[in-house]
Amino acid sequence: MNKNPFLALVLGLIPGLGHLYLKKFGRFILYGGGALLLFSFAVFCIVELGERTIVFLPLFLLAVLWIINLLDLVITIINQTKKQETGELINSSKESERFYIILLSIIPGLGHFQLGLMQRGLTFLVACTGIGSMIIFVALLTSQESFLIFLITLPVLWIYNFFDVVQQLQKKERGEQLDDRTIFEEFEEHREQGKKNKTFASILAMFPGAGHMYLGLQRRGLQLMVAFLLSIYLLDLLRLSAFLFLVPIIWFYSFFDALQQTAKYGKERVHDEPIIDYFINHQRWIGIGLITLGGYYLLDQTLLPILNDYFATIFNIHLSELYYRYFQTSIVALLLIGGGFKLLLGNKEDKGGTKK
Repeated sequence: MNKNPFLALVLGLIPGLGHLYLKKFGRFILYGGGALLLFSFAVFCIVELGERTIVFLPLFLLAVLWIINLLDLVITIINQTKKQETGELINSSKESERFYIILLSIIPGLGHFQLGLMQRGLTFLVACTGIGSMIIFVALLTSQESFLIFLITLPVLWIYNFFDVVQQLQKKERGEQLDDRTIFEEFEEHREQGKKNKTFASILAMFPGAGHMYLGLQRRGLQLMVAFLLSIYLLDLLRLSAFLFLVPIIWFYSFFDALQQTAKYGKERVHDEPIIDYFINHQRWIGIGLITLGGYYLLDQTLLPILNDYFATIFNIHLSELYYRYFQTSIVALLLIGGGFKLLLGNKEDKGGTKK
């Protein structure tokens, strides 16, 4: 029974699974077990040892093992396809061409080059290599590892490149003429027609609020973007690691809400309804919050160091220790208690109003 080479290649993205699908059990144990051991060692270095510098070695070896696994899988698939019967060569010519193009699309742009779409392929190739090299260069130049988080854009571009190759290949098989133009020209065409590109909106949805703003939902997108960034800032400023679960909740809500709004776009009217409409009619509370946040930041960064040195010299009292140990926790606890009472009193007023 012939195995599907495309499915084997997709499974091969996880080391060992492609060989397991092709019933190469020895290579499955070699690649799968090796990848599992290297990944476990990397996690052990971070969690138990706390050594982030050593972790690059197992991750580098894991990347090398992943590349060797893919190359070995490709060679194995090619050798198996050559062993097919001669009577199937005519019928399988299209399948082999399809597989070859999809195989080339692993490197962004090469699949488009094989289809004759030079400009479109060059766009993907330059975008992936340029963005990746620039992010790594900035991270090394500034010695800030946090910039590497933007490398998440590379798998997004890779997936978009992969499915774009499949879409162009399907057009060729249907006998349609392929138009060699860049993706930016398509976006510009949609913009001139007054339409929004749903694919681009889905990509922007990776960052909370950006997809909504692209669709014209400014208030909804602004609230989600502010909530996401402000939650990260405040949780880091107040050292509230127990509430970090709020960050992924906001991200997932924004992402799937953007996908829903994208699906509605063009079929029905999309309304720019804010997530929380209370602050629109009560902007005074926003002003109070900003003043409070500014005062807190002034106290934390300016007044506290001055007062700490003064009290430590005269009274031998370290205000910074008391501040970081008790003050921040007390403020957060009081805010949570106040918010709880506000919700309880609000529910009672609503029930009283409904009874009347």
